[in-house]
Amino acid sequence: MNILITGGSGYKGSILIPKLLKKNHTIYNVDTNWFGNFLPKHKNLFNIKEDVRNFNFDIKKKIHAIIHLASIANDPMADLDKNLSWEISLLGTKKLIEMAIKKKVKRFIYASSGSVYGIKKELKVHENLALEPISLYNKVKMTTERLILSYRNDIEVFILRPATVCGYSPRMRYDLTVNALTYSALKKKKISVFGGNQIRPNIHIQDIADLYIFLLNTHKKNCDIYNAGFENFSILEIAKKVQKIIPAKIEIIASKSDLRSYRLDSSKLEKIGFKRSKGIFNAIEELNTNFTKGNLTNNPRFFSVDWLKKLKIS
Repeated sequence: MNILITGGSGYKGSILIPKLLKKNHTIYNVDTNWFGNFLPKHKNLFNIKEDVRNFNFDIKKKIHAIIHLASIANDPMADLDKNLSWEISLLGTKKLIEMAIKKKVKRFIYASSGSVYGIKKELKVHENLALEPISLYNKVKMTTERLILSYRNDIEVFILRPATVCGYSPRMRYDLTVNALTYSALKKKKISVFGGNQIRPNIHIQDIADLYIFLLNTHKKNCDIYNAGFENFSILEIAKKVQKIIPAKIEIIASKSDLRSYRLDSSKLEKIGFKRSKGIFNAIEELNTNFTKGNLTNNPRFFSVDWLKKLKIS
């Protein structure tokens, strides 16, 4: 299968693409490489250094599916330049999906976010609940979902609402909950918890990569939306899980800067046959092992917000 992936040089793509290459797929990776490119060289991997807003789909080979990962990846990054977030996620997606339809691409898989639910008290936050985004990033994701749904009669569409991803990747991100708390414990022997009562769903990076592959191969053809998160814990509970593996002091800091609190129910995804294989403890242990091996470095590109500030992109 020939697969186009946008944002494939990022945190998730650096795990997903090698998995696809091992399955003998041909990959076209469209990425600006703002945060570098940590992908292995491979005869079936073609890196196209391009902004999704400017990509003209001038690939001669037939593309069978698109996995659309490219976006400004979280709340603090989106707030740096509000226009940039809208342009990449909304306008870039509109251009991409219209070109995909023109090129007769069969399947379009979009990486949205579980954070579109905002603040939810329900114990089971399922796909039919109302979206109540509370940040720019959440609003951009919700609006892009609606844009994609408007094309569902022209192309097979799958929308994923992933939980916060955790675990080791060659292109690390230290701004994700489990990763941030673990890295702090490893480097400082201290875990700073801002607030602490906010509930966060989580998914291991190996599982989210396997899920994209699962959706490439599923026989289900109709457009659908799926939550993807399996462990719902408070920030403080996650910090304590880190502490069980890595000795560190937990410091709780009163904060109102990030009020998002929600659980994800992923039973709909499990009903179509997807099964997760890893969890938070696996992620912490892997990060600990890679720290010992020297793979968790202070590479400034791994601190996404600070690095994007330095790039001064618009």
